[in-house]
Amino acid sequence: MNIQEVYSHLNGKEYLQVHKPYLWDEIIEVIGLIDAEKCKTKISKEIRTKGKVFYSPIDLNTSFKHHLRKRNWEESRVGYWVTREEKLIRKTLALSPNEQKRIILEAGNEPIYSYNQTDFVKERIALEVQFGKYSFVAYDLFVKHLAFYIGDEIDVGIEILPMKSLQSQMSSGVAYYEGEFYNVIRQGRGVPAVPLVMIGISQ
Repeated sequence: MNIQEVYSHLNGKEYLQVHKPYLWDEIIEVIGLIDAEKCKTKISKEIRTKGKVFYSPIDLNTSFKHHLRKRNWEESRVGYWVTREEKLIRKTLALSPNEQKRIILEAGNEPIYSYNQTDFVKERIALEVQFGKYSFVAYDLFVKHLAFYIGDEIDVGIEILPMKSLQSQMSSGVAYYEGEFYNVIRQGRGVPAVPLVMIGISQ
């Protein structure tokens, strides 16, 4: 596969190129190793495209996972405690999970456990390969990467998305680079408040 577009939000790409250029090179290498044609295995069941062969999001994800795991990009999960009071949430947001729970309990509220999970993390860089629905990408960009960053688990979040040209040859509902790029730009220069790199790929 090929990289068609790269957008650096809050100097995410520049951080990688200065501090961890070998990881940036590794990501470029992995993208180049993905054989999209081998992942063209999904037979459409939708009325308007019935019988047409599409690129399979599952097969594409599996291929990325294979190459990234070989290079020690591992899953990461960060837990935290939430409650219903705004003041408590603001007070505990940047604390460790144990401290969050303790303070919530001491305030007489019920602590509720939650977590964020990222498929690929290496040396404080989080990477999501997203061939899912629009809502999944929004969660990655505006919730997941931000939560890991605020929790001091990562320095940069990376989102790999299909370009429209690739997405149009996939099943309906899959997000695409141009649309998500627009959504980030529309929020303004400082939102989300986490360094990001958005990568648009094509077959």
